[in-house]
Amino acid sequence: MNKQAVEVVKDSGAEKPILVLGGTGKTGRRVAERLTKLGLPVRIGSRSGELPFDWENPNTWLPSLANVRAVYISFYPDLAVPGAADAIEGFVRMAVDNGVKRLVLLSGRGEEEAQLSEKVLQNSGADWTILRASWFCQNFSESFLLDMVLGGEVALPAGGVTEPFIDAEDIADVAVAALTEARHIGQLYELTGPRAITFAEATETIAKASGREVGYTNLTHEQFLSMLEQQEVPGEYVALLSYLFTQVLDGRNSHLTDGVQRALGREPRDFADYAKTAAATGVWEM
Repeated sequence: MNKQAVEVVKDSGAEKPILVLGGTGKTGRRVAERLTKLGLPVRIGSRSGELPFDWENPNTWLPSLANVRAVYISFYPDLAVPGAADAIEGFVRMAVDNGVKRLVLLSGRGEEEAQLSEKVLQNSGADWTILRASWFCQNFSESFLLDMVLGGEVALPAGGVTEPFIDAEDIADVAVAALTEARHIGQLYELTGPRAITFAEATETIAKASGREVGYTNLTHEQFLSMLEQQEVPGEYVALLSYLFTQVLDGRNSHLTDGVQRALGREPRDFADYAKTAAATGVWEM
């Protein structure tokens, strides 16, 4: 973000905070850090925040929106789960009614259910931007695949489908630009990495970067569900993962898009670069 853009932001009511929902999560934490470094006031929307925010408790929404001028919206656990679109609609209506001018939504690429929430923003009357992201690189280091990597085996029903993994750092860069620069208003950015690889190739890349022995095992859908049941994964997350691996990861998202280039004027980060950076943090060390 250049100096002129920062000055524009500071001249447009920047004394009001930007609410970052999921502000302690993979993308929200990075968005909040970047906004803070720009000298912009930030309000973290999370269950542990100074003003607690909980998607399952609408009574927490209004206090979090007080005097807010923009919101980064990330829905937990995913926009594909039942009831997500209704929650987004209720929150967005409340935000607009309370004077919020700009909304940026983190959406899921290839998820038809998520598009219902996208339409809510598009019809809200606010200045909106939608970030339709592919599978996060950080799922291997900050989410449910981390335990598999540490255990030496990534076991998934992904077959030979390729995915253009997107780095959460890139998502955060685009989100901050969308929250602070007028040229992103009304834009829908599909965000992918620069190349599509299989989960087996991703695992091999992580093994090379970390110096660990990590293999990939392809499971049937039934084997995957059985594994989740043995691990006592809650039913709602089993349903979500089942949906992601049987419908979303069917090849529909294998093609690349230019969302990062259009938003930032540069190429997205490669998965190999992500793996080297993550390995350097020690996250994959035992």
